[in-house]
Amino acid sequence: MSVGSGQRPPVLGLLALLVTVPGVVVALAGAHPAPPVAAALFGVAIVGAAFVLAWAAEAAQVDISAGLAVAVLALIAVLPEYAVDFVFTARGGEAVAAYGPSCRAPGEETSSCSLALANMTGANRILVGVGWALVVVIAWRRLRARGETGRAARQVSLARPDAVPLAFLALASLYCLVLPFKRTLSLTDTVVLLAIFVAYSWRVSRAPAGEPDLIGPSAWVGSLPRRPRRLTVVAMFAGAAAVILLTAERFAESLVDTGAQLGISEFLLVQWLAPLASEAPELLVAGLYAWRLHTTEALGALVSSKVNQWTLLVGTLPIVFAASSGGWSGLPIEAAQREELLLTAAQSLLAVSLLVGRTLTLRAAMLLFGLFVGQFALSAAVPASWRGRELVVLSVVYLVLAAATLIRNRRLLLPLFRDGLVTPYRELGDDMCCTMTAGNLRLRERERVRA
Repeated sequence: MSVGSGQRPPVLGLLALLVTVPGVVVALAGAHPAPPVAAALFGVAIVGAAFVLAWAAEAAQVDISAGLAVAVLALIAVLPEYAVDFVFTARGGEAVAAYGPSCRAPGEETSSCSLALANMTGANRILVGVGWALVVVIAWRRLRARGETGRAARQVSLARPDAVPLAFLALASLYCLVLPFKRTLSLTDTVVLLAIFVAYSWRVSRAPAGEPDLIGPSAWVGSLPRRPRRLTVVAMFAGAAAVILLTAERFAESLVDTGAQLGISEFLLVQWLAPLASEAPELLVAGLYAWRLHTTEALGALVSSKVNQWTLLVGTLPIVFAASSGGWSGLPIEAAQREELLLTAAQSLLAVSLLVGRTLTLRAAMLLFGLFVGQFALSAAVPASWRGRELVVLSVVYLVLAAATLIRNRRLLLPLFRDGLVTPYRELGDDMCCTMTAGNLRLRERERVRA
């Protein structure tokens, strides 16, 4: 195992723990600071806990199979997002139980059901529109700085085993195209999406064990003897989970109260600010891996996270809603949220289509980022009476581009699904030539010569 700087004290790990303390103290004390201050305290605590979770999941790679390690890392990294989303979903269920199907308590500007879906769609779109593009851009800048200017320096390639998350993401994306045309997110959707997630988890658990390349606090934990290492990983998981449980609800409350106090749309805060806080550690870890030119690991983890969010997160929302509402009616999908769901599903389908060949080029990455940013430009440009229609237009653009890309790469579809769903991992492992870009391989060779 390569542990990089694992022998140095985990200063970053201690710092991540320290930043959680103010939020935890305020939560335990039952204090109620001003909403913007509370949002900052609890948001920073969630970010710190998310970093600890990510490091613990990375260190766990020492003891579990490579494929399962990536899936676990991706799942753990999005736990803060789950916690915040579950808070809004549970409140929506309680509102339905108390006030009827409007899913809105008296005086509420936006229903909790809408906020739950807004948080989920925002997180999914940030992960693809920002995260995937970030990996390619960072790797391109690093390779260009080292003299690599060819085609290989302008793309990130995935290994053949990465066809597994891509295939399952494609299945989930196709199914989720149905959601915008429904009135509720039902338990039927739960069964389908959780079945995809379970099948995906079983599939990646068959991957052979690998040699993890850890850095920072995860490297320090990974270098410990087996028993202390496992105890430390469990302690990190438990401590971070406790912080998130203590602060997630208060963070959600403070965001809504901040919007009311400052005159900012609580919908926008929940859709974009909350996911940024919970996704920040994952994006930073992926960016760090890309900086070290471990591009396959960086993009592969983000693809796995997308599978988790698009299956497990979406699929568990109806369960949380049913438990809190005491009924089986399903999480209501309001008109505005249908447009958000359509845009999110369309973006996901385009993202998969661009990766059908297991390569994401710089041009494709900038397309994803440009369309993501374009949503905000369109929203600012259209008149209030047209609000929402720009999302439909943008969704059509995503779907047209996805269809054109899939038609152009149609010969790659069958190999992708065959590798992703059927081919044994021992055969997928034979093709590891794409774990790095060609420029990265030349760079590694040059460094070995220098050494």
